[in-house]
Amino acid sequence: MRHFADLRERTHGHAPAPTVRDRPGKDVLFLCTVPLLDPYAWQALEELNGPLLLGTGQITASGVRRTAERGLEALWELSWPEQRLAGIAAVRLHAFYGAGSHHPHLQGGTVGRWPLNVFTPEQAAAELPTLRVIATADLHNVAAQRDHRIIPAMKQ
Repeated sequence: MRHFADLRERTHGHAPAPTVRDRPGKDVLFLCTVPLLDPYAWQALEELNGPLLLGTGQITASGVRRTAERGLEALWELSWPEQRLAGIAAVRLHAFYGAGSHHPHLQGGTVGRWPLNVFTPEQAAAELPTLRVIATADLHNVAAQRDHRIIPAMKQ
């Protein structure tokens, strides 16, 4: 509902966050969203690292940064020895607000986009199932670039 209301009203932000129409205001909201989302992105990736990668994975986070086209993004990546040896991309959670976008989105390295309308800790926590789905689908697609044996748990 928040996503479609934003599109209809050409705004971004819902109480308790301010509702804004301009790009600078939307940038500020994105800067506030990433720290709210951060623990859940880490949790979703750690949930893959434990049982599937047998704890061999390494999670990194970029924090918010400017993109080449002047948008904003934050990345969380899960890499592990077999994936790096295979020369393929890490599992990625990507929160971004593209320069030409109306509002921010979530996506994986190999999977599509989801609207990102998070303004409270509770809304960030509600994104955990989405983050899990993105991370799991991305792991599936990354493994499919070689074969299932790059997943440590599949060797046993």
